[in-house]
Amino acid sequence: MTLELRGASKVIRGITHIKPTSLLFEPGHFNVLLGQTGSGKTSMIKLMAGLDPLATGQILMNGEDVSKLSTQKRNISLVHEFFVNYPHMTVFDNIASPLRVAGMAKSEIAGRVEEAADILQLRPMLARRPHELSGGQQQRCALARAIAKESRTVFLDEPLANLDYKLREELREQLPELFAGRGAVVVYATSEPEEALLLGGKTVLMDDGVTTQFGPTSEIYRSPQSLAAARVFSDPPINTAIIVKKGALAQIDNGPSWPLSGDAAVLPDGTYTMAIRPHYVTPTTQNAQSIAVPGRVLVTELSGSDSSAHFQMGADSWVSLAHGVYRYHVGQEHEFFMDVSQAFYFDPDGRFVA
Repeated sequence: MTLELRGASKVIRGITHIKPTSLLFEPGHFNVLLGQTGSGKTSMIKLMAGLDPLATGQILMNGEDVSKLSTQKRNISLVHEFFVNYPHMTVFDNIASPLRVAGMAKSEIAGRVEEAADILQLRPMLARRPHELSGGQQQRCALARAIAKESRTVFLDEPLANLDYKLREELREQLPELFAGRGAVVVYATSEPEEALLLGGKTVLMDDGVTTQFGPTSEIYRSPQSLAAARVFSDPPINTAIIVKKGALAQIDNGPSWPLSGDAAVLPDGTYTMAIRPHYVTPTTQNAQSIAVPGRVLVTELSGSDSSAHFQMGADSWVSLAHGVYRYHVGQEHEFFMDVSQAFYFDPDGRFVA
């Protein structure tokens, strides 16, 4: 089973929501749509699911053009961030509902429902109604319905967004296993870079209806091909600054300078954007490539065993993220250290150059 977009775009009332996009999704792993709120993730899912019409292009399932088929005829499942269950039905009937619509035999329905309920630990709750379930159990019910249906394509639109932290962590670990070996294409939308990394597979980076990069998740994280991609795949936000390269040196305006190496050293002299993730900007030196970066502390946070500080560095607002507990004083100057060996460099058009 494959799901392919060929030049697919979406325009509603003259406004382009998805610009012409070509992608090939395959089974065997999660396909993650990653982008901030408003980047087009839900619009993309609605387009692929047949809930919204194509403006241009085609959508193919296993090589068959389904662009003009209704949602019901595409054999898909869709799980939203909000629990969508029928309140008047039991959990059993909720899970069984698409199987009954398909005219399946009662014995096969019972087998599929019970298998899905066992996978998602819902067997003791099959006789209950949704209002008798917790939020996490309701979302498990929606997921069980998708599993029982055995759809060719499963769309998960931020399905864990409204669950508490513990449930999110549990389901994040379980989801890849739930759909493993089922031969379905799974497309999962999220706004959290960490979630994309945990799910693995392949990731589509989205920004304002445009696919900025698509490929194995870990590769995109290590090698963003544009400044837009680097920004999407960083939480807290990636730090950026305009630098001037002259010879083998780079310098931030009225800020620190450092020697360049590798591909960055042979770039033509000129102006570039340097970007570095917050965990490579720390209150102590990390290695011999660390250079001092002075800044005025604006906001500090302590999250578990990590400390973060937002600070003003020249004209830019940066973030430091470090393991451990550090004392910062808001409004005062503090010296941070940037590991320049982990920096990315982009040209004035935002293209990756080193």
